Amino acid sequence: MNDQLERQLKEAEHSPRVYFDHAATTAPCPEVLDVVTKMLKHVFGNPSSFYKEGHKASYMLEDARSKIASLLDVRSDEIFFTSCGTESDNWALKGMAFANASKGRHIITSKIEHHAVLHSAEALEKRGYEVTYLNVDRFGLIDPDDVEKSIRKDTILVSIMTANNEIGTIEPIGEIGAICREHRVPFHSDGVQALGAIPIRPRELNCDMMSFSGHKLYAPKGVGVLYKRKGLHLANFMDGGAQEGGRRAGTENVAYAVGFAKALELAVKSLEGEAKRQTRLRDRLIDGIIQRVPHTKLNGHPTKRLPNNVNVSFEFIEGESILLLLDALGFSCSSGSACTSSSLDPSHVLLGIGMPAEIAHGSLRVTLGRSSTDEEVDRFLDVIPLVVERLRVMSPLWEDYQQGSLAAIIPEEGGKDVPIIGGYDFS
Repeated sequence: MNDQLERQLKEAEHSPRVYFDHAATTAPCPEVLDVVTKMLKHVFGNPSSFYKEGHKASYMLEDARSKIASLLDVRSDEIFFTSCGTESDNWALKGMAFANASKGRHIITSKIEHHAVLHSAEALEKRGYEVTYLNVDRFGLIDPDDVEKSIRKDTILVSIMTANNEIGTIEPIGEIGAICREHRVPFHSDGVQALGAIPIRPRELNCDMMSFSGHKLYAPKGVGVLYKRKGLHLANFMDGGAQEGGRRAGTENVAYAVGFAKALELAVKSLEGEAKRQTRLRDRLIDGIIQRVPHTKLNGHPTKRLPNNVNVSFEFIEGESILLLLDALGFSCSSGSACTSSSLDPSHVLLGIGMPAEIAHGSLRVTLGRSSTDEEVDRFLDVIPLVVERLRVMSPLWEDYQQGSLAAIIPEEGGKDVPIIGGYDFS
């Protein structure tokens, strides 16, 4: 196999690269680039100004807000533009905490949230707030009953992500939101990875707040959205001018807001067909990897997962080495969240689903996008066995296993817990 790998490495120098990290970011699509470029050229005014250029910018900003609201089936005055999903998460948690400190100081979240939520929660703990971090099952699912059991008289917020950014598991947030509504506890969900991939309507999901980010759905980096239900009191996250209804100071990024609206419009229009297409490619990847590479386990729920997400763990090797070799072969992938890619610690998400640290270190995340093709999947399935074998040959753990002095944790036949039977139910 070494000869095969060397041949693949040489061929990669002259082959187009394959981008398989759409969960980290997406390239702005041509339609979005077109509207953003036109805005930057022709609508440069400050939307807070009282002359023609300002009025034009203000009109375009409010038109974008209205379009996003319509696509999410919410009110226009419930949409607030931010700089990114991280800011939206921070505002939701800290804004709710600061606005309700006199009512209570207890917050509920999960152990597998994005670090924007987890680190916000930790920051609030340092200010005297108490946070309950819920466990998940082996698939990464939250039990709604655990949420209900954790609610107290002083609970002021529940924050559970819509879909996990690393393992792709889609959470039962509609059920969780209904429980929160019954107990009159505000419910926030980080919808960054889910928007544009599965149907999202905050009201139907009983969400009081949802966070979104433009660059996950083919809009530029630098724009996000926080949906906040009308009447919900939230402390300002940024102070200054009266922008965003006096709730979020700072001159609005009008061009990118318009780009966000266009990106969401395109995503919603193609959502069902694209989700089915990506689900088919996703399942081909999962089945192909597990069939071709022994001691490999699928992470996350087999069916209740995002259409584009593949996350697997290879026993006896390190994820960073997989990424480096795949990069040399022309593939852009990741071992987890892009926000923590420089960390050598095992993924908190994989540890959260009960995976031993030595297995969590050997994880690989492949996330598909609109440009992904069957040919790219075939090419990946051709090289991944070669990559894993090369790295295992170099691994002392693999040598110990071969000699019988170390037992395998993942069985030879792989780690699918139930058959792959299809994608998200759009009914």
